[in-house]
Amino acid sequence: MAVDILLGLQWGDEGKGKIVDVLAPKYEIVARFQGGPNAGHTLEFDGNKHVLHQIPSGIFHDNIINIIGNGVVIDPIIFRKEIEALAKYNIDFGRNLFISKRAHLILPTHRLLDLASEQNKGTSKIGSTLKGISPTYQDKIGRQGLRIGDILLPNFKERYHEMVQKHFSILKYYAFNIDEDIKKIQEFAKYDFKFETIENTYFEAIEYVKQFNLADTDYLINEEIYKGKSVLAEGAQGALLDIDFGSYPYVTSSNTTASGACSGLGIAPNKINNVFGIFKAYSTRVGGGPFPTELNDDTGEKIRQIGREFGSTTGRPRRCGWLDMPALKYSCMINGVTQLMMMKADVLNDFEQIKVAAGYHTGTGKPSNKLTFDILQQAVVPSYIDIKGWNKALSGIKSYEDLPSELKAYVQYIENELDIPMSIISLGPDRSETVFKM
Repeated sequence: MAVDILLGLQWGDEGKGKIVDVLAPKYEIVARFQGGPNAGHTLEFDGNKHVLHQIPSGIFHDNIINIIGNGVVIDPIIFRKEIEALAKYNIDFGRNLFISKRAHLILPTHRLLDLASEQNKGTSKIGSTLKGISPTYQDKIGRQGLRIGDILLPNFKERYHEMVQKHFSILKYYAFNIDEDIKKIQEFAKYDFKFETIENTYFEAIEYVKQFNLADTDYLINEEIYKGKSVLAEGAQGALLDIDFGSYPYVTSSNTTASGACSGLGIAPNKINNVFGIFKAYSTRVGGGPFPTELNDDTGEKIRQIGREFGSTTGRPRRCGWLDMPALKYSCMINGVTQLMMMKADVLNDFEQIKVAAGYHTGTGKPSNKLTFDILQQAVVPSYIDIKGWNKALSGIKSYEDLPSELKAYVQYIENELDIPMSIISLGPDRSETVFKM
């Protein structure tokens, strides 16, 4: 059985958690392949809302194996809090959760380095979640990081303290004051950040992690594929935040594209079958970086409020704008998307007219419909087309045939432009508010 990949086609926050939860019953394995606690996958069902940061979104299904792959970076403290928050659901983690020994560890000092680096950028801030993601990936690429498998070694604490001392040397370069500057991280932190306290909490969390299935998940997932098991690879963030293909340097620190599933899980490209591309009926972005269709007006604020566009990890208000077709085409191209899934169509219920950016007007006066390297280096003005809105509520609709004709026309336009079929239209946050087109 082949592997299907599910990933975001925009700047993250597309609604991947809900779709994994909806599709999960069709699979025997759900595996996260990159990112870390900077991700927030929101699932809503039975009137309850759940936000998962590091744990795969198939965890609520008893018969599904969930794998945290080698491409993920893990904060043991946040991991423990996530597990404890799920206690009331009586999930058998010993049976259905496996963590790659090759996954890298986020240390407390990684979060300090994240803050120091962000402060040093001044007005050119990336918009980091301050979870220590970038410094952890930097240590990984620098071949000096610590991994999950290392916590089982007798000299782990020695290696940890050696790494921490290296980090403190870097913090001195930034003139980072532990007592003064550390307070600025509190709005993002989910726990006390007094360093002496957090180190004790960190080592307690390390001991807690040891009770889980720490495995060579590259062997595990390939053995299961060989047995014919079905796998859904779950991505975090979005394709336009990819370290190579996103709007660099305003990107995340991992490969969020389909290729990242191969390197982040240890599976070969010839095992990939479908690539499910998820996008919102409009666009959002958190943090800095280019956003051609951004709406800094009442329309943008209306979308934000109706769509509850506030970060599930940081709580920050998201920047909102119309759908960007050149960006969407680019994401589909580099990921080899085979099916489209449109989220949050209901957010546009009250609009008589909807705009879509069909291309860009550049500073040179030359129109463009491509998201090229040069386009990302300059201010561009979107070239919009108008599409008639459906201007009515969508609650209670269960079939594609019952959707308003205007919404079906919107779907048809997107399918025609991308030459890719749409399989799902989401009409609300709950798993039941999902319409299947295919």
